[in-house]
Amino acid sequence: MPEPAIDQAAGTHDPNLLLQAEGVTKTFPGVKALSGMRLDLRKGEVLALVGENGAGKSTLMKLLTGIYPMEEGQFWLGGMPLNAKHPKEAQERGLAIIHQEFNLMPDLTVAQNIYIGREPLSGSFFLKPKDLDAKAQELLDRLGLPLDPRATVGTLTVAKQQMVEIAKALSYNARVLIMDEPTAALNDAEVDTLHDLIRRFITPETGVIYISHRMPELKRIADRVTVIRDGQYIDTMDMASATIDQVISRMVGRAIDTSARPENVRADRPVLLSVQNLSTKELIKDVSFELHEGEILGFAGLMGAGRTEVARAVVGADPRASGTITLRGKVINPHHAADAAKAGIGYLSEDRKRYGLMLGHSVSSNIAISSIADKFSRLGFVDDRAISKVSDAQRTALRIKTPTVAQLAKNLSGGNQQKVVIARWLVKNCDVLIFDEPTRGIDVGAKDEIYHLLNRLAAEGKSIIMISSELPEVLRLSHRVVVMAEGRVTGVLSADDASQESIMALATHPDADLPTTHPADHDHEDAR
Repeated sequence: MPEPAIDQAAGTHDPNLLLQAEGVTKTFPGVKALSGMRLDLRKGEVLALVGENGAGKSTLMKLLTGIYPMEEGQFWLGGMPLNAKHPKEAQERGLAIIHQEFNLMPDLTVAQNIYIGREPLSGSFFLKPKDLDAKAQELLDRLGLPLDPRATVGTLTVAKQQMVEIAKALSYNARVLIMDEPTAALNDAEVDTLHDLIRRFITPETGVIYISHRMPELKRIADRVTVIRDGQYIDTMDMASATIDQVISRMVGRAIDTSARPENVRADRPVLLSVQNLSTKELIKDVSFELHEGEILGFAGLMGAGRTEVARAVVGADPRASGTITLRGKVINPHHAADAAKAGIGYLSEDRKRYGLMLGHSVSSNIAISSIADKFSRLGFVDDRAISKVSDAQRTALRIKTPTVAQLAKNLSGGNQQKVVIARWLVKNCDVLIFDEPTRGIDVGAKDEIYHLLNRLAAEGKSIIMISSELPEVLRLSHRVVVMAEGRVTGVLSADDASQESIMALATHPDADLPTTHPADHDHEDAR
């Protein structure tokens, strides 16, 4: 595509384009995040922006919206120069952004989060909560979002918190809507709702920049796709004619096999973890399953089915009402995640920001925190040199993009933060690893690396429970698939019987007549 001509005298770009970026450069200590980056958004289109974690997508958007100061380059909005000094100025110019990581106040209500700083006041200048709730309810009804404006945000699920972010962004009269991984925590029905909102938002005078690692989504919603790699512009393609393989190849600079299936696992492998009749007061009802040595056991189901709740109950993060957990033939009763880790069960939470990371601490501290007592201390002294050495080894093995393990975890991209949490449990050397949405917010290249890592761990004898909302991911990795609905197990499928159709049938119609393996069945003839 030819680049639009610059009218140097007027200081403007092509007014027929809604948004443009030229020569944008940004440097952080030890890292050049962007170098001569360019981009253009046409009026009335959805432009997908893709690249691996750390490629510079979020950095570009933060420069555009005034979160980071500009170094070199220029933005244009509707043909006029744009150089927002802070987010409020960007909002006033017509830019709204939904960040990958939530920017919510958990102790405030949905309505308060949506209209923070813009609350309706009465004639006496006192806030009227009823007016605020009514205004929020009107917006939520218009957007079709199932949220209670009076609900406290901190009590909501990750998916509903994401909906609050969407409502907040759409509450502004924006010309450009930027969505940074907006569907990472949404199920298929919620994604459809979001895409419907985007289509209603698009007019001849508006546009959307849509950042996502979920390639099939781009085909459904985007008009064009711009690819960046290592902070540099690579290509822009029409989405209708571009193939997903072409997009991925430009993103990672190499071909990726998306058709791989799990390697065979012997059916006579011993049971390492047995969970029988597990129940909680809130949701889980009589859940039973077994995990074999060297097995990847997938957990599938719709949002709210209880998959995460099962994992949290197993590791003691949530209290159990009943049930027995047996590890290596011995009954265990973890009362919190530290008990489970001590017994040999590591848990990677779906919410890495809230439960998985110490954002203000170094990468090495985050990797070593669960192993300090048994691996990195002697006579009461912590061996910092050993921590650095092990952390460096994990950085290399997992390809964590950071100039040094002394870097603060908050400065890493989302995918690299996820790798840090994985590294922690690899250092801890737990026999059972529970991965809850292990690739949420991670690009296809990093996903491929994690897939290979999980398969390698299983081949080495580690036993893995993997919870994922992405059915292709479940099918690619799982030797068996446990399907849940409404807090109970509705079926267990062997790898040969598992398909998107069979999983969804059990997730939505629990009484469907499908081939299943009983949760307590030891003879898995079809196990891989």
